Parts: sequence; structure tokens; C-alpha cells
Amino acid sequence: MSALLTTDLGSVPLIGRGKVRDLYAVGSDLLLVASDRISAFDHVLGSGIPGKGKILTQISLFWFELLSDVVPNHLITAEVSEFPALLWPYRDQLEGRSMLVRRAAMFPVECVARGYLAGSGWKEYQATKAVCGIALPEGLLDGSRLPEPLFTPATKSEGGMHDENIPFSVMEQTVGAEDAAELRRLTLALYAKAADHAEKHGLILADTKFEFGRVSIGKAGEKIVLGDEVLTPDSSRFWDAGFWKPGGAQASFDKQFVRDYLEEIRWNKQAPAPALPDEVVKKTQAKYLEAFRLLTGRELVL
Repeated sequence: MSALLTTDLGSVPLIGRGKVRDLYAVGSDLLLVASDRISAFDHVLGSGIPGKGKILTQISLFWFELLSDVVPNHLITAEVSEFPALLWPYRDQLEGRSMLVRRAAMFPVECVARGYLAGSGWKEYQATKAVCGIALPEGLLDGSRLPEPLFTPATKSEGGMHDENIPFSVMEQTVGAEDAAELRRLTLALYAKAADHAEKHGLILADTKFEFGRVSIGKAGEKIVLGDEVLTPDSSRFWDAGFWKPGGAQASFDKQFVRDYLEEIRWNKQAPAPALPDEVVKKTQAKYLEAFRLLTGRELVL
């Protein structure tokens, strides 16, 4: 099985390519296509993970359905047979890895929920004993469970730059106090439900980020919807609950094999990014598939 690194839908207007997703305009709607590209240290690597885009899409679809009672989402359909006919000739590129979604006015912030101390939160805690201005108790370790889940918004960076954590007060200035409060409420409610589901299936949801936007729904007017990808190993830290031990790196369901390899070869983290050996590709693909199986209770045939 080869990796799909770039999509080509002929005359369908391409709006842009992200690190993983290609975005197309389809009338007044959008088509999100998840490629098999993989990035690390803010660079897209020279080789992909076969089937990764399908795994990510199917995980997002699972969560969209499970969380729909908390907040509506932007999904119209993920069935290629229900797409406009102009997309049907490209079924081989779209099957299992694409979503037709409503075009939304996205809020310019990443809505991050943290239940455990890790990543940039751990680094900030080491320096200030706080995360995004929220004071935390002394004595926490890398991987510690937080006293309660935190909402820690971040800038939505463009062009591959790092997102930067911001205080809630800055978010209020950016999107308005009312919307900021609602996005915080939704983020923590989504995190609580998702973390509970993950825990019942042997996983810890350490942290995750959500993206929200506004859509107009006829006479119903505007409403906030959940968009982009949801609770995938690319946007979330999932840890194996059976091996959780604060004080260092955790057994994770993400691209840790990739990061470890790149550190091992002492890549300077500058373009061009290297390709990956087959062993790293296979291990990473297996980890993503295992995450899908544990979260959904289903097997995914690529």
C-alpha cells in the first residue's frame, strides 16, 4: 500500500494544503481530504504513513457522532456517493479519507483542554508553576494529572509556526468575552466526555485541541459548530493507561516513533525533511490503527 501524499481533483478549486489536509471549494461548502503526509518538528517529512489519512478521518467521524449531543459539527457527509457528482471520478483519492463540510467562519484561536501536565504546559509549569496564567500546586511532575482540567487557549499560527499559549484574558480581547466563555464551556464539556470514553477503553486523554466556527443555518440563524479534525492522535495526546507513570515520557499513541527516529539521526530540524525507513513507517501506522481500534471498538481495513 502506497502513501497518498498529494491529492489532485482536476478542476475542483484547491484552497490550500496544510501539513496533512488538502482543502477544496465545492460550491458554498468545503471538502477536507486527509492525505498520508506526516509532520514532525513543524516540517512535513519526505515520506508518509500509508492509510494515515483514512485512520484520522474515521477517528474524527467517530467523535463527531459521539459528541454531537454536546455541540453540533460542520459535517455534511463523508460518503463519496453523497458528494456532488463532479467529485465521483476521484473516488480512489477520496474514499474513507474525505469529508464534505459546511463552510464556517472559524474562530482565530485553538481551544486546548489539558487534564494532565505535558508538552508546552509542562515546560511552562517548570518555569512559572502556572499554565497560561493559571497557578498550579507545587510538586507536579511531567505527566501528572491536574487537579481539574484546564482550558488553555492558544494562537492559531499560520505558515508552520508554533502555536503560542495565551491567557484567557487575551482570548476575550480577540473573540469577545461572551464567545470566549462559551468556547471554554464547550471545550471542557467535550474534553470531559471524551476523556471518560477513552478511560473506559484503557486510554488517557492527556490533552487535546478543538477548533470552532460559526455557520448560518437558515432561519435558525448562526450557531457555533465543532470543525476540523477531532480527538485524533495528531491533535491529542493519548496515553496507555496501563503504563501511566508521572515523571517522564508516557507510552503514547501518536508519532513518537517518528520523533525518536529523527532525534536518533540528529536531524537539524531544517528543510528539507528526511524520509522515514520502512520500520518506522510500519510501527507508526500500527500505532494509529491501534488507537482507532481501542477508541471505536472496530477494526479498520485500509
